[in-house]
Amino acid sequence: MAGFSYLHTMLRVGDLDRSVAFYTTHLGMKELRRRDVPDGKYTLVFLGYEGGGTELELTYNYGVDSYEMGKAFGHLAIGVPDIYATCEKMRAAGVKISREPGPVKFGTTLIAFIDDPDGYKIELIQRGSL
Repeated sequence: MAGFSYLHTMLRVGDLDRSVAFYTTHLGMKELRRRDVPDGKYTLVFLGYEGGGTELELTYNYGVDSYEMGKAFGHLAIGVPDIYATCEKMRAAGVKISREPGPVKFGTTLIAFIDDPDGYKIELIQRGSL
């Protein structure tokens, strides 16, 4: 619809510093803004890429260190230039690769899956050519 735009996706996290470090270190996101709300007992951190676009909102609720994963959420998707090199670099840094890089079933698109520190799935999709 005219005038609509996709702004962000929010994930609840158990350790804000750990999650910010994961997304900035391994996925190259930048911290765009942070808002601590002591009266509401939560902190929000918005992450994204230079040049704008959709953002990732990490929400830390004071005193909550884990969440039960629901069955409805699927994954986040991030485009990468070289999926094999990206996965090797992440593996060397201790990131869990939950699906090794390779073609999607019944297709040719190269994908892999990693897990963030809270167990959220992130699909890596090869963009462009090698």
